[in-house]
Amino acid sequence: MIKLSKFICPAVKELAPYTPGEQPTGRKFIKLNTNENPFPPSPKAVRLACEEIARANLYPALDGGELRGKIADLYGFERPWVAVTNSSDEALNFIFKAFCRGREAVFADITYGFYSVFAGLNGVKFTEIPLKSDFTLDPNDYIGIGKNIFIANPNAPTGLEISLDDIGNIAQSNPENIVVIDEAYVDFGGESALKILRKHQNLIVVRTFSKSRSLAGARLGYVFADPEIIDDLYRVIYSTNPYNISRASMAAGIGAIEDEEYTQKNCEAIKAVREKTYEKLVNLGFKALKSSANFIFAKPPKMGGREFYEALRERDILIRHFDSPRISDYVRITIGREDEMDELINTTEKILSERR
Repeated sequence: MIKLSKFICPAVKELAPYTPGEQPTGRKFIKLNTNENPFPPSPKAVRLACEEIARANLYPALDGGELRGKIADLYGFERPWVAVTNSSDEALNFIFKAFCRGREAVFADITYGFYSVFAGLNGVKFTEIPLKSDFTLDPNDYIGIGKNIFIANPNAPTGLEISLDDIGNIAQSNPENIVVIDEAYVDFGGESALKILRKHQNLIVVRTFSKSRSLAGARLGYVFADPEIIDDLYRVIYSTNPYNISRASMAAGIGAIEDEEYTQKNCEAIKAVREKTYEKLVNLGFKALKSSANFIFAKPPKMGGREFYEALRERDILIRHFDSPRISDYVRITIGREDEMDELINTTEKILSERR
């Protein structure tokens, strides 16, 4: 148990911090627990980052520098529609700071765990709206709710998504509140709300370089929204840490964008392996959800989720298990390389055969 000092603020003392996936050291695992991309960053991203680190004695550019314009151009927007952040987590925290303090927020009961953490950190009252029994989100629960809304789409850890029509209806019915669509996994099969962004002034789309562009270690995120909302975010950024992105990370982001073919090729490979893995898991008796992300949410047969997680860990394979009661029988399996997923399936077959 962590011992807290006598100096800690009461509000911080009551926080339930986010629990990240295990990052093992020393022992070698097949690591399928934190939704990292199994492929290395683009060679161009690596080269530009290495070149830029030689200038690390100088502060990086403000407001995303050249990277901000590159992101805007890639998606057909103008620069004022984009903010660049040190990870999408930082973007979400800044959104809570800028728009949610003194107001209420809502999000699903089974979704990205940082929403409740950022709400608590910023003193924001929040309500968790239960997903349906099949883990789908009912858009009607959010229509006209009159609160700030956060939706991961595709959702984590389920991998399920809602339609752009549903997102548009939610945004239109809550004109005095922001609607945040967290698209960390959208490049693996989801449909981006960027297609309807210009129609809804209150819509905010948050994205990351961590997943599809293999830059989890660079900590790089970005936000699309109406330029007035982007100005609001930069007001918070400049009041927190105006040099929030390192020179190397910005350069890596530029390299990744300039090598979009590499990104798309890797995404297609991951999607193909995901579908093969899904079919194999179902054939083994798993109850698995059809995912639009780079992971599969599944319930193993003949054992609980924690038992399956521990059995794999003993055999040097890491997946993710959550203790939340509604999903404790399930596990989340990141899609790795094809050989890694073959090893997962082979090991799973052995584990299941031992329980016959």
